[in-house]
Amino acid sequence: MAVEWPLIARAQQSGRMRRIGVLEPLAADDPEAEARHKTFVEALRQFGWTPGQNVQLDYRSAGGDADRLHTIVAELIALAPDVILSESSNTLAALLQATRTIPIVFTVVADPVGAGYVDSLAHPGGNATGFTNFEYSIAGKWLEFLKEIAPRVTHVAVLRDPSIAAGPGQFAAIQGVAGPRGVELSPINVRDAGEIEKAIAAFASVANGGLIVTGSPAMTFHRALIIDLAARYRLPAVYNTQLFARAGGLMSYGSNIIDEFPRAAQYVDRILKGEKPADLPVQSPTKYDLTINLKTAKVLGIDVPSSLVARANEVIE
Repeated sequence: MAVEWPLIARAQQSGRMRRIGVLEPLAADDPEAEARHKTFVEALRQFGWTPGQNVQLDYRSAGGDADRLHTIVAELIALAPDVILSESSNTLAALLQATRTIPIVFTVVADPVGAGYVDSLAHPGGNATGFTNFEYSIAGKWLEFLKEIAPRVTHVAVLRDPSIAAGPGQFAAIQGVAGPRGVELSPINVRDAGEIEKAIAAFASVANGGLIVTGSPAMTFHRALIIDLAARYRLPAVYNTQLFARAGGLMSYGSNIIDEFPRAAQYVDRILKGEKPADLPVQSPTKYDLTINLKTAKVLGIDVPSSLVARANEVIE
């Protein structure tokens, strides 16, 4: 069998055109979406899958519009793909409502067991498997880092997405460490740009305030607005991934989301060669990166402790 397997794999790839559906929560022309897809396609090529030759990729983008999501899910499923790449919790939830047979590989999902997407990390059990981007305990670290970089902060607005299971979960983890540190929390539900702007403007009148931006597609979609508002109201903020700090946010702590996409390509390859999602364990991040933007700190008048800079994986100067 070990001798025959490469021949079987080549035969599968040289046969009919295979189809991969890609369901993206961001706008199709978002630089982050483009970076994810480029990384995914490059990894597919390494496994012998060349778009236009032996595999076709069908992209659908929600573009931050939750009302449109179920429509594009139906469009994607109607194409009968061999496997679907889902890039968030809300896209995964919509897919699982629509199909329990088409294999799904997910990325950028928190707590898939708690949300009911899989039976367990080791044995997903259904038609979906993939990669988580953090555990809830990391949310407590966001508050710890915020207090370290801005000790004066005593009131923190937590931007969360109530439409996904991870929204309340992240907030609960932050609550668990807020009391001992003398911090009062104000949850802000993120649905659209107008709501975000109004809520942050109202919160900015509170003395000694700061922001924590939790993980969700809505946060990523509205990242430019959120970063701008934090700067406008001079609010120190901690974000859930490097993308924000590199775009001008003060600090981030989280996994490198782009790293999930080569691994997702490997799972897609294995499924196209006959393996089942139920048998492929869900994988968690192997490390989290701390990124500090010293240019933003200077604008905010924050003197970042040298001990914190020394611990950072990336410092933007």
